[in-house]
Amino acid sequence: MLSKAFTAEAWNEAVSIIQSEFGLAIWETLYVTVLATAIAIVIGLPLGVLLVVGEKNGVLPLPKWFMTILGGIINILRSVPFLILMILVIPITRAIVGTSVGTMASVVPLVIAAFPFIARLVESSLREVNPNIIEMAQSTGASPFQIIWKVMIPESVPSLISNATIAITTILGYSAMSGIIGGGGLGKIAINYGYYRYKYLVMFIAVVLLVIIVEVFQRIGTKLATSSDKRLKNK
Repeated sequence: MLSKAFTAEAWNEAVSIIQSEFGLAIWETLYVTVLATAIAIVIGLPLGVLLVVGEKNGVLPLPKWFMTILGGIINILRSVPFLILMILVIPITRAIVGTSVGTMASVVPLVIAAFPFIARLVESSLREVNPNIIEMAQSTGASPFQIIWKVMIPESVPSLISNATIAITTILGYSAMSGIIGGGGLGKIAINYGYYRYKYLVMFIAVVLLVIIVEVFQRIGTKLATSSDKRLKNK
């Protein structure tokens, strides 16, 4: 089977598919990944902040029952494998976008899978902030919200950017898996042609493009994180 994957006929078929479908597939992959990441950050960032500041010794202590429920929900959603999650949220997807298949439909399970992950990444970033800086802000009479938005988040920007890069590359991988339930993009091409039609060359090209996109996102994220790190600027 593999001996026929790289024949002249296979190359001609691959070129034809590249010309007709890969442009749209790349756009769909980028669109879904960036949109889902942006929405997941909007939801996950404040939740991650609450996980840190809402603790008993945090700058804005919240009721224990609330923190327990919040942490439990995040842990449960993080524990569900993405393929299963996509199936479980089909009713929610239909209610929001009117269909459970297609490019836009894949955004809903991506967001639901990603925002708990982002919340934990934000929590990890905020815990890296030097507690002495927070205590200094408290001693000057800063309110909890001032400490959050003017101290904790600015101090953790490099780590937040690094973790956002991890999140977007993870969501990119999830978006490829969404091709199994009818999502668009490079994942759909890899599955439809590589798995169902045994056109392994097309699948290989789709995978290479996914790797390239991941590399681009990683380089951009690393550069932004480095440029925003005050410690490196002062050297």
